[in-house]
Amino acid sequence: MSYDRNRTYAFQSNSFLPMSSDLVPLLPKVSIGRRAAAFCIDGFAVWLPSLLLGTNPIAQTIFFVLLWLIMRVAIVRKNKGQSLGRWALDMKIVDPRLDRTPGLQELSKREALLGVCAALAFLALGGLTSTNAGVVLLLLPLAIDCSVAFTDTSRFPQAFHDRLGGTIVIGTRRGYSLDIKVRRLLDQVQTNVRR
Repeated sequence: MSYDRNRTYAFQSNSFLPMSSDLVPLLPKVSIGRRAAAFCIDGFAVWLPSLLLGTNPIAQTIFFVLLWLIMRVAIVRKNKGQSLGRWALDMKIVDPRLDRTPGLQELSKREALLGVCAALAFLALGGLTSTNAGVVLLLLPLAIDCSVAFTDTSRFPQAFHDRLGGTIVIGTRRGYSLDIKVRRLLDQVQTNVRR
């Protein structure tokens, strides 16, 4: 091991080891369930305004994708890697190679794919009737995209859109902590019901 005079070392059993202040902390991991919940929050925040366009599914889909790109590219770029759903659940998106918020190109690649998959999924949910069950097939692109994360065994499971953009989703302290607040509220209700 070579000695670097700019680092602090501790002497332990005849070897020089880096001090704990020199170690790089691990990035906080985010579960796939929390990522799915943030996706749903963002999806409903974009889907509800797109429903105001009436019954034209093509206009709704185009408007959905445009709003999706604004919310998940422009706002995320300005908001340190957080969309509305990620802010609500204390997570952000980063470029792991540079350890910063991804650039416009990375976010655009990632969210264009995810936006089209999300638009098809919400179109399926909006068009589902008892006589039109075939629209459920519109959920397949989103299912295929996200299924990659279920088979990924790395520390930060990446869906196909994450791999395309070269990004990961990590936990952060900056946010609303909605999941924690809901869990506390449910615990409180459960405790009151038991009494």
